[in-house]
Formats: sequence, C-alpha cells, structure tokens
Amino acid sequence: MPRTLRAQHDRFELSQPFRIARGVKTAADVITVTIGEGQVEGLGEGVPYPRYGESVESALAAIEQARSVIESGAGREELLATMPAGAARNALDCALWDLEARLSRRSVAEMIGNPAPGRLASALTVVIDAPEAMGRAAAALAHAPLIKVKVDADAPEAQIRAVRAAAPHVGLIVDPNESWDRKLVEAMQSLLVEQRVALLEQPVPAGEDEWLEDFTPSVPICADESVHIAADVPLLARRYQAVNVKLDKAGGLTSALALARAARENGLGLMTGCMVSSSLSIAPALHVARLSDFVDLDGPIWLREDRAGGVIDEGGFLLPPAPGFWGTS
Repeated sequence: MPRTLRAQHDRFELSQPFRIARGVKTAADVITVTIGEGQVEGLGEGVPYPRYGESVESALAAIEQARSVIESGAGREELLATMPAGAARNALDCALWDLEARLSRRSVAEMIGNPAPGRLASALTVVIDAPEAMGRAAAALAHAPLIKVKVDADAPEAQIRAVRAAAPHVGLIVDPNESWDRKLVEAMQSLLVEQRVALLEQPVPAGEDEWLEDFTPSVPICADESVHIAADVPLLARRYQAVNVKLDKAGGLTSALALARAARENGLGLMTGCMVSSSLSIAPALHVARLSDFVDLDGPIWLREDRAGGVIDEGGFLLPPAPGFWGTS
C-alpha cells in the first residue's frame, strides 16, 4: 500500500521563559511528521536545536529529501543508514514506530519487549534567575522527588545553595549547559558534595572535555552535549560516569535504545532527557526512561497548552499519555 508523508512546523508558547546558560526560550518550535498507509497514520515530533546547527527550515528540508525513501516503504533500520542523527530523523523514526504499532495492533512496548511505561519520577526544572528567585521557584517544587537546577558561571554557588535551602529533601541535578571551565569544575567539587548534588550534567563544552579522563569527580558527571549516538560511548566512558539520552540527539527511538544499551554495556549510568517539546516527543522517550537512573522529561510541563491527551505531571511524577496518543493501536 502506498505511503504518504507530511511534515509541518508547529509552535507551542511557553507559560514562562525557560532560561539556561545558552539563552532564553519563550516557545517550543517543533516539527510534526505524519506517515500514512491507507487510513492508518503514525505521528512523530522532532525539536530542531540551534546548538547542533539545526533549524526548523533545515529539518523540514532534510525530511523532504527523505520523502522518496519513506514513501517507497523504508523501515527504521534503512532510515538509520540514510539519514544522520538529529531532530528530522527523530520525527520520522518515531512516526514509523507509531505507524507500525497501529498497523500491527501491537503497542511499541510489545514491539520492544518491555512493559508499558507507567508513572515515574521526572525532574522538574528551576531555570536561571537571581538566587533568591531560584529559591522561591524551588520552594514551590520542594514536594517533588527530583529537581534539575540550571546554572551558569556567574553565581553557581549562590544559585545551588538557594535551591537546596528551599528544597532540602529533593534529589538535585545541576546543569551548567557547558558554561563552566575546568577551574570552576574543580572549585565546585566540595560544594556539590556539601549540597548533596546527585549528578552534574555537562559542565564544560563538548570538545573541551578531554581532561576529564584524568579527573576523579566527587559527584558523578553526566555527558549531554558530548553524546549523541551509541558510537560515542566507548570514548566518553573514559570521561563521564553517565550519559543523557535524548531522542532528538540520537535521531529517534531506535537509535536512543541502542545508545542506552551501549551505555549500560560500558558501565555508565543512564539519564533520559528532552528538549522543550510537546508530549508527542515525550511518549517515545518514556520507553528509554523506564530503563534509566534519572529522568528529565518535563518539556511539556513548560507549555501553555500541550497536545490533547499528553503526559501529566503529578507532583514530580510523570503520568503517561492517554491510551491511543502514541505507540498504541
């Protein structure tokens, strides 16, 4: 049966600005892909990320280049061989998973051979602001099991202390988004221990992390921007203690599952993260999240309005989408 492919740019306004060391976001710009066979359609979403040289326009162009391959019936493995990792391939790969689930009347969980995703703890984010404002934001989340603290190189000690004082019992992930250097990482070690930080995420720029091979951190360090696909893992296992798997970096659920397996085989901890996105990005990521030590999938929580039937935050616990939203018949 002939296939059809549609791709479009969708924008979701945020309920409040999302500030990290790299800049401020006020809306989530995503690519929505629909792949159809007859009356059955599969959906996928990708978030083009400027940090990796992506834009809405470049992602749509990449999808258009893949049109003939997809519409001729290519599967997920062929897609891996013909497109580079990134948001465009993520949207296509996830749409193919959803389409296969609906055509076969099997869930994606059944296809993978795992239980269906359920309620799981997922970090809630405190974005960069004045330390006092970050403390107030953390106080509102103090009931949650896990908080991710976005920091920069200007006042990280004050920012972390403010969050910890306001939320004394939660787990803490500190994420400088590549804004620190070696000197600051070394200087912050005792504070990270004192403030009971569970994980330090990508403190230095990707490509400037070779020195971590000879560094023994007091708190585990997680690669984010430094890791994209499974082939990256053997080298990074000498520098990091964990990796952050994001479907947009890996280029889809297929590649993300391979990255998660490679991380475990190399003795690394596992985190599942996301871009600021709708629940259509999060539904596939839940299949990696259930394998992870840390989960950070609060992207849709920042939206003024999510897609109908999407994930729900319940006090720092993420509830999966409604039946039939994605990956189920």
